[in-house]
Amino acid sequence: MIRNTFAAILLASAASMAALPAQAQETFDAKQTDAVRKIVRDYLMEHPEVIGEAIEALREKMRAQAESDAKKAIEARKDEIFNDANDPVSGNAKGDVVIVEFFDYNCPYCKVVLDPMMEAAKADGKVKLVFKEMPILSEDSLTAARAALAAKKLGKYDEVHRALMKFRGKLDEKTIFRLIGEAGVSTDQIKKEMMAPEIEKQIKKNIELAHALDISSTPSFVVAGADGKAARTLSGALEGQVFKQLIDITRKGGRLTGAN
Repeated sequence: MIRNTFAAILLASAASMAALPAQAQETFDAKQTDAVRKIVRDYLMEHPEVIGEAIEALREKMRAQAESDAKKAIEARKDEIFNDANDPVSGNAKGDVVIVEFFDYNCPYCKVVLDPMMEAAKADGKVKLVFKEMPILSEDSLTAARAALAAKKLGKYDEVHRALMKFRGKLDEKTIFRLIGEAGVSTDQIKKEMMAPEIEKQIKKNIELAHALDISSTPSFVVAGADGKAARTLSGALEGQVFKQLIDITRKGGRLTGAN
């Protein structure tokens, strides 16, 4: 601990001196400047491992700060995140763990993660899933999101969501409506409902919320206990085992390791 602190001081001193303009460095005479540089160099040459230790300590400090900031943001907007009545919901609506997914229908990683997430929630039996449409990849993504939320109004969200997610390849408008029709949902009704102002408002709200939570990619997740405790954000195509671990640790109020 003492060595790491001393190393940090040396590194900070060296960085500060390097960053100072020549005029400011004149507060040290040439002999003093050379002496400080020699102390720093000799120590780092003798203990090069402290550079890695200092970098790792900085990373951990930044991670802890980011985690703290995320928890504050989640706490400030937890009702919007976990309890928005306009969001499609699956799993156990009264579950003691909530997984909120921000996704895009043209995101291949979102498609990969669908089954592992759904299967983990089903196997556990006490997980609530909340879907946040976040169409950021293309105009066709926006069309798909509008259509899916229109399907929710018709009580057909699950059918449309799964049909769009199961399709491998880029979704365009023609393909979107073909898949909706094949899922047994009226495309005429979808087209009628999907341009409703409240759907546009919901999508904009989701994207603004994602920005507030520093979420910029899909799939991204916000996970917490039903009371909003043990909240955290993650991103990427998580595997089924990670979802299981995430659910268990969230329920116990612990920290998940090995994830973003």
